[in-house]
Amino acid sequence: MRIFIDIGHPAHVHYFKNFIWQMQKKHHEFLITARKRGPIFDLLDHYSFDFIDRGKGSTNLFGKIIYIPKADFTIYKIAKKFKPDLLLSFGSIYAAHASRLIGKPHITFIDTEFSRLVFISYIPFTDIICTPSHFRKELGKKHIKFKGFMELCYLHPNYYRPNPYVLNELGVKINEKYVIIRFVAFKAFHDVGVKGFTLENKINLVNRLSKFARVFISSERELPLELKKYKFPLPPEKLHDTLNYASLYIGDSQTTSTEAACLGTPAIRCNAFAQSPQERANFIELERKYGLIYNYNVKNQLDAVKKALELIKQDNLRTEWKNRRKRMLSDNINVTDFLIWFIENYPESSMILRRNPDYQKKFK
Repeated sequence: MRIFIDIGHPAHVHYFKNFIWQMQKKHHEFLITARKRGPIFDLLDHYSFDFIDRGKGSTNLFGKIIYIPKADFTIYKIAKKFKPDLLLSFGSIYAAHASRLIGKPHITFIDTEFSRLVFISYIPFTDIICTPSHFRKELGKKHIKFKGFMELCYLHPNYYRPNPYVLNELGVKINEKYVIIRFVAFKAFHDVGVKGFTLENKINLVNRLSKFARVFISSERELPLELKKYKFPLPPEKLHDTLNYASLYIGDSQTTSTEAACLGTPAIRCNAFAQSPQERANFIELERKYGLIYNYNVKNQLDAVKKALELIKQDNLRTEWKNRRKRMLSDNINVTDFLIWFIENYPESSMILRRNPDYQKKFK
């Protein structure tokens, strides 16, 4: 089988990496296009994936709209030459449009319910939309739900083994408390107008936490002078290992918050989506059902800081969170194994799941 994958966010590399490796062992062929954004190229190079640069895109809404036909044409030309059997993505407008132009199916994964403009842009051109089972919108006959989180594509224990050597690289002693903080730029289509921590509260958060633990900051934007000494010193592919052994995670990132929760690290998320009408179901699930994350609206930044200080002062917190993680894992499937089965057996797989959604329990 020949499979075309479009990558638009660093997390997408992780979503599909294990799937690609396992499928390559079965002699399936891949072509990857990738947006020039953040550490995407670095991650693809690190994992030895060949890819084609499809351009940088834009950070403002008008520029993003103008970029659509340009990216569509680029991906169409590449896909037409590659002649894939299907196109796969995480919410790629461009892969959806190209699939229609070359007459091949597009299968996409999404976990964000409130991206109406994006939905309108690609759902009519998409054959199958896969979402977590807690996804609140119903998307019609094309919609298939799976019991899991996208982050379990790469953080499920069947595929992820943390490397304790990362502690040496960080210069952290065994049992020494440290905190990972992540600040993002909110430049995605669905992030227009969304905000996270203010500069004042970023500095306040770090200054107060640093009295009780080592602090490392991963940031999409340039850090102010006051925070530069806390910059995360390792390459991006080592962030997950660092998160795994952290005493606490706090930030305004959507993805990193979920990653920390899926690793069983106490997580605090604070941005304009949290506790709003646009809140995503996966954060509600991780907080209310499993107790793995705390969600604070950007209006309540000081409450998030207060919670961080409360948690970092506690001992044996990681043990409790690892037990909560075990419960979460027992309820959910191995998403990569599910994806392998689904793609290899498509379109029959989609019909099987429509008749019997519980078939996916085979992938626990």
